[in-house]
Amino acid sequence: MAATQVIRSEWTKIRSVASTVWTLSLAVVVTIALGMLISALSKSEFDNMSRTERLSFDPTFISFAGMSLGQLAMIVFGVLVVSNEYSTGMIRTSLAAVPQRGTFLFSKIAVAAGLALVVSMATSFVTFFLGQAMLGSHKASLGDTGVLRAVIGGGLYMTLIAVFSMGMAAMLRSPMLSLGILMPFFFLISNILGNVDATKKIGWYLPDQAGSKIMQVVTPIDDDTPYGPWGGLAIMVVWVVAALAGGCLLLKKRDA
Repeated sequence: MAATQVIRSEWTKIRSVASTVWTLSLAVVVTIALGMLISALSKSEFDNMSRTERLSFDPTFISFAGMSLGQLAMIVFGVLVVSNEYSTGMIRTSLAAVPQRGTFLFSKIAVAAGLALVVSMATSFVTFFLGQAMLGSHKASLGDTGVLRAVIGGGLYMTLIAVFSMGMAAMLRSPMLSLGILMPFFFLISNILGNVDATKKIGWYLPDQAGSKIMQVVTPIDDDTPYGPWGGLAIMVVWVVAALAGGCLLLKKRDA
């Protein structure tokens, strides 16, 4: 089967499964709503902030506060895109139709990543503008230094979270096992490692903590992270490439 036919087939699969559409919709709603709420609360608390807190005040990054939950939906989306066929048994039919397993996997991921990128970029820009509207006089403008990079970076971050989840799901195959590992990893282990002095340096190099650096415009005063926004995104890309390589390798070696 030609690569274009495989891509068309994967697009049909993704848009015909209601759960994938719902998870993307949830990512948009949660990210925007929570970002607006946190921005409004930050505006009301600004006068009570200490001098140090004001110097570290990052209106752009604050508007992206909802991505902490929005990425949850992107993880679910990434896992479902890959592992749904394993849970239903359709993977055997798919691999019989497309014997080139590398082509099959990367066509699926390319289509899903493209969709995730469009949704994530739109979400990032809408989140930024609505968040800044909530911040009132404390807002940032898209033309300010570093802001456009941060907004585009927000879309890239959410997309990479989804693609990383796809790679992990390709390795683990089971949706329950994939979510059972990814959820604690991002929402418990990463936060614990990043907030404990003894393990903070390990946390710096985890995909979410490194990748989220791209959304920062104002560097916190006490931040001693040894890389900048693009360095953090590069670290996240390395994690994503490793997950995809692992997924492809295991798909080629294992039976369906």
